[in-house]
Amino acid sequence: MPNHRLRQPLLRSVVHCSDFSPGSHTAFAHALKAALTAKAKLSILHVADDMEANWTEFPGVRNILERWELLPRNSPRSAVPELGINVRKLTIQHKDPVKSVVEWLEHHPTDLLVLATQQDNNRVFWMSRSVAKPITRKSRLMTLLIPKGIMGFVSKQDGAVSLKHIVIPVAADPNPQPAIQAAARLVQQLNCPSGRFTVLHVGENGQMPTVRFPSVPGWSWTKVTEDGDISKIILKTVKDHKADLLIMTTAGRRGFLDALRGSQTEQVLRKASCPVLTIPAGGWMASLLETETDGDT
Repeated sequence: MPNHRLRQPLLRSVVHCSDFSPGSHTAFAHALKAALTAKAKLSILHVADDMEANWTEFPGVRNILERWELLPRNSPRSAVPELGINVRKLTIQHKDPVKSVVEWLEHHPTDLLVLATQQDNNRVFWMSRSVAKPITRKSRLMTLLIPKGIMGFVSKQDGAVSLKHIVIPVAADPNPQPAIQAAARLVQQLNCPSGRFTVLHVGENGQMPTVRFPSVPGWSWTKVTEDGDISKIILKTVKDHKADLLIMTTAGRRGFLDALRGSQTEQVLRKASCPVLTIPAGGWMASLLETETDGDT
């Protein structure tokens, strides 16, 4: 494969929605790491029934950065922007967290949304509520979801990244190339020295769509074809290979919640044993990623 140089980080704005639960703390570590890596703006949203937010419940960004040894102990607040990120904490008053977050996102450009998901009772929390009105602006956000009880690939304790195996399901529709490119970008930006990408096609042999693989030093690309139920095969592959991350291109024809409500994606999220990164096709992020495909087939 030719040596394909990936461009600078695409992320300018990362948003994390928190309910201050342990799962949200794990998701926040991933959001913070993403913002630090890309030197992006990080917004932490908390939805409450009233505006009496207890600000001490928000993640202590400076404390975490000190624990990660990115800042010296007892650093002033002004030290955080010196790392290249701008952090803001916001409380939104609303009875319906999903609707309130959607409305906020409609007015604030966001490149990556990071959520903790609730898988109790065979449901995913962020997909268990209907949105009261159509999402007219069609945000189509790239979203990283961290299932409850999953530690993910970013350590809350020291910020270390443990990312060695990424599974990428591919199909003719939607175009899988953005997911391929996102995977390559991610491991390079996070300085992951070695690992394996498994490109999974569920269907007949010889029917895997044509994709181009960027050259990533220390990382290998493996093609796998399995026949059977799509969501079951994806989940089995993730479990059997002990994947650290699943990256999927989703239909993305409506807003981010509608994109995630696609039947196959939701079934995977209900039982995923690792974080899931979804990239809605037709969104601007997918379009940008598609322009970087100079690798081999």
